[in-house]
Amino acid sequence: MGFVQEVHVQPQELDRLFDLIVPARRAELRDAVERGTARFSGRTVMNVNSTATGGGVAEMLPALLGYLRAAGIDAQWAVVRGNPAFFALTKRLHNRIHGAEGDGGTLGPSEHEVYRAVMRDNGTELLTLVNAGDLVLLHDPQTAGLVEPLKRTGARVVWRSHIGTDDSNPQSERAWEFLRPYIADADAYVFSRESYAPSWLDRARLHVIPPSIDPFSPKNAELRPEEVSEILSFSGVLDSRATAPPKFRRADGTVGRVDRHADVLQTGPPPRPETPLVVQISRWDRLKDMSGVMKAFATHVAPGSDAHLLLAGPNVTGVTDDPEGSEVLTECIREWGTLPHALRTRVHLACLPTADVDENAIIVNAIQRHAAIVTQKSLVEGFGLTVSEALWKTRPMVASRIGGIADQIEHDVSGLLVDDPHDLTAFAGALLSLLANPERAQRLGRAGKARVRDRFLTDRHLLQFAELTSALFPSDGSA
Repeated sequence: MGFVQEVHVQPQELDRLFDLIVPARRAELRDAVERGTARFSGRTVMNVNSTATGGGVAEMLPALLGYLRAAGIDAQWAVVRGNPAFFALTKRLHNRIHGAEGDGGTLGPSEHEVYRAVMRDNGTELLTLVNAGDLVLLHDPQTAGLVEPLKRTGARVVWRSHIGTDDSNPQSERAWEFLRPYIADADAYVFSRESYAPSWLDRARLHVIPPSIDPFSPKNAELRPEEVSEILSFSGVLDSRATAPPKFRRADGTVGRVDRHADVLQTGPPPRPETPLVVQISRWDRLKDMSGVMKAFATHVAPGSDAHLLLAGPNVTGVTDDPEGSEVLTECIREWGTLPHALRTRVHLACLPTADVDENAIIVNAIQRHAAIVTQKSLVEGFGLTVSEALWKTRPMVASRIGGIADQIEHDVSGLLVDDPHDLTAFAGALLSLLANPERAQRLGRAGKARVRDRFLTDRHLLQFAELTSALFPSDGSA
């Protein structure tokens, strides 16, 4: 088996975005794409990350690269492979960059050996796909060690970090020192927020580009209420009459079918369709604080409302680059088991099927659209695409005022932000205030969708990508 997996990208016509954006931006986007097509004539744009499914990067790339391919640009996507030791190390780096201790392991010479060995094996194959004058975008710590070998080909190499923390501490500084020799020579750096970039990084090469969502993907496409009901009923998330496997539109335009059920841990039946449902959907990651959501709900929200709570994440066997997922899920199950029986009937833990990416996405879409409130009570968050996803569906949000979440939500305008993510009382109070005031919740939801339309759709991302490439490939055509 080779180390590098090449991922097929379906071309997507740019015109379908135009109904969602104002005329001035349509013209700007057309012009940027035309210039980009000329700039990349005879060149390849290669994106490299560590997983083809799961996580924000894998969700953004199909749309971004699809629009480039439809414009005639040779946009490619490759996924690096690694062994358990490598992914344990990169998860450690992920936690440390966020300022958290993680597994408490070291970042010394032996870890560099593990890292370099995997990068060397992947780099050998990638060198056959990249030529002088190409553009390579490397995503996150799992790919940082590819900067130097790919630069030797004569390609322009950009390293992009989708994670970070506003407040540096010894943990984050140690992680950045580990990565520094690998990323220092990149032609450019991209961060979701300027404050995430380490202090030693050359600001002249720094570009700030927040992530974006694809409004037409199965995860974000419009669904009729009856479609939402059918999907959630069949998958086992809601308690209603079983139906035939629901059909849906796949990312490539073909018709798909929801064939798999969610694995739901609960006492008694699933919540009824009319029951207010508070939802958090994320990876089983300690920094997402699923257990904190459960404690706040059980202690403060349940006694003051008739709502249920759904904590949903991926089937842990389906996320290859996150070795802590099963541990965190086990911890949540253990905590759920300590709840009194009456509370366990109102708290549901769901592992969503991941074997079919589009099937997983359509189930997430339906859950978000059905939710009375969506939360993102992360302790640390690089950006949190689940926030924009829920806002796009006009869902009222309660989230932590941290990192990129605070860029997406204006407090009491397009959602509610809790200043201290550890303050369970404040978090629960925000939930109860929206459960008690549906009109306010609806107002926040409508404003949230408008904010995402203006700031966090693919068109804005493409325009900023065009600015980046203009800096890397001057108008004189030099490679």
